[in-house]
Amino acid sequence: MNSTGSDSRHLSIRIDRGVDDVYAYASDPANLPAWAHGLGATVERIGGEWIADSSPLGRVKVAFVPRNDLGVLDHDVTLPSGETVHNPVRVIADGTASEVVFTLRRQPGTADADFERDAAMVTADLTRLKEVLESA
Repeated sequence: MNSTGSDSRHLSIRIDRGVDDVYAYASDPANLPAWAHGLGATVERIGGEWIADSSPLGRVKVAFVPRNDLGVLDHDVTLPSGETVHNPVRVIADGTASEVVFTLRRQPGTADADFERDAAMVTADLTRLKEVLESA
């Protein structure tokens, strides 16, 4: 088990859609239920905040950085405990396609098996994002 919280893993996927299309879709929290199952099946705006109610983590708050021209999709997930997890995400142009890179950071006290499970969940979410955008 690693308890330092210093391990990171960059998980990425290439999507055959332009960077503007990928960014526009992925930066809209209302679209999260279609591809980010790790956050839950429903996301709604309540009192100015985006709340995922049926998340495997419980009721969580999701807050993205302001929309920008740099492809930055960083977002914070505030857990029921009040702990906030920062998730760096980038959408990068790859010719006429895009690459989405999610930096998964191991949280303090996270066992190797749990970190691997988290990596698999993020990879599945990125795969769904690819499927949704390439089928549109």
